[in-house]
Amino acid sequence: MARPADPAPVAAPRHYLMCRPTYFAVEYAINPWMNPALGVDRDRAVRQWEGLRDLYLSLGHRVSEIAPIEGLPDMVFAANGGLVVDGRVYGARFASAERTPEGPAYLDWFRKAGYVETNEPKHVNEGEGDFITLDDVILAATGFRTEAAAHQEAERLLDRPVVTLQLVDPRFYHLDTALFALSGQRIAYYPGAFSEGSRRVLRALYPDALLATEEDAAVLGLNAVGDGRNVVIAAEATALAERLRSLGYTVHPIELDELRKAGGGAKCCTLELRDSPS
Repeated sequence: MARPADPAPVAAPRHYLMCRPTYFAVEYAINPWMNPALGVDRDRAVRQWEGLRDLYLSLGHRVSEIAPIEGLPDMVFAANGGLVVDGRVYGARFASAERTPEGPAYLDWFRKAGYVETNEPKHVNEGEGDFITLDDVILAATGFRTEAAAHQEAERLLDRPVVTLQLVDPRFYHLDTALFALSGQRIAYYPGAFSEGSRRVLRALYPDALLATEEDAAVLGLNAVGDGRNVVIAAEATALAERLRSLGYTVHPIELDELRKAGGGAKCCTLELRDSPS
């Protein structure tokens, strides 16, 4: 059954977990965005990350931080560190050896932060990178990083229905590079990132979805963060931003091109803590 569209965009305060890019670097290539030969400006990456954090705070959101660990240059991409729904934590098990230590590091943070139900995964999954939580369903992707078996594991542990989607374009290796939630019932996505079967599923579930162009997707315009009204989006995704404004959303373009050298944007840097301990 198709979900109804929101009557009007309404913001809701959120709680986010972030990780300062103190040790950010591109030292290996595990997605098409990464090229170690190009190097990065770490100081610039830190300034851009601070701008994102400060924007969240200015919008009334709460931001917690996990301490970065030397030798884990991708730990800044906090969204991959787990999935939190109704106060329950489903931990991450990374597909690449380079990022494997991040899974236990994030689980340790959750435990120390007071989360009682923290689940160490049996199957490979990369947290909110491949799981998008909506009001009544979790959209989950497979194809490049997260195993389909992890979708079933998450559904059982989190007690939420999970809908499996197949990614087919390696540029969009995580679901959060190709789709984001405008609200609890409405999404935006780039159809070309998905298999034909998955496009049919998305059309049936979300007939009112905002469809992005390849040009906006190619600058990680869909690696965006919404709170129901405000949308934090890559500054280069100008056409998508204009369409969002026409629908009544307040758009906040942000420069994150230094972090994009590793294949990440606003959402990659942001793990939402749903019903977190007080």
